[in-house]
Parts: sequence; structure tokens; C-alpha cells
Amino acid sequence: MVRKRHKPEEIVAKLRQVDVLVSQGQNVADAIRQIGVTEVTYYRWRQEFGGLKSDRVKRSGCDAQYRI
Repeated sequence: MVRKRHKPEEIVAKLRQVDVLVSQGQNVADAIRQIGVTEVTYYRWRQEFGGLKSDRVKRSGCDAQYRI
């Protein structure tokens, strides 16, 4: 299985997508599966990027740890 590195902007978008799906009545586990990540990854992302908006991610330099 090939691992994909998600950019911080993509992570914020996926976190928002889960929020939308949950607000529409879908349970959290199904919403996480629908965006294509594991629950562990989702909760780690939410802890790290949860309060950020995509424009703030770009300015804050949060992607430093994701660079190779």
C-alpha cells in the first residue's frame, strides 16, 4: 500500500468534510472512512490542525514537519 503525504491545506479540507458529513447525520467512523483515512490519522490531524483554517495553515508554516 502506497502512503500518501497530504498537504496541510488538504488535511484542513478533509477535517471540514468530516464535520459536514457528521452534521448531516452520518456517524463519525463512517465519515472518516469516506474521506479515505484511518481513525487514528483523523484524530491526530484534528488534534494538530483542528482549529486552523486553510489560509492560516499556509501562513503559520505548519507544513514544515511534512516536508521531505
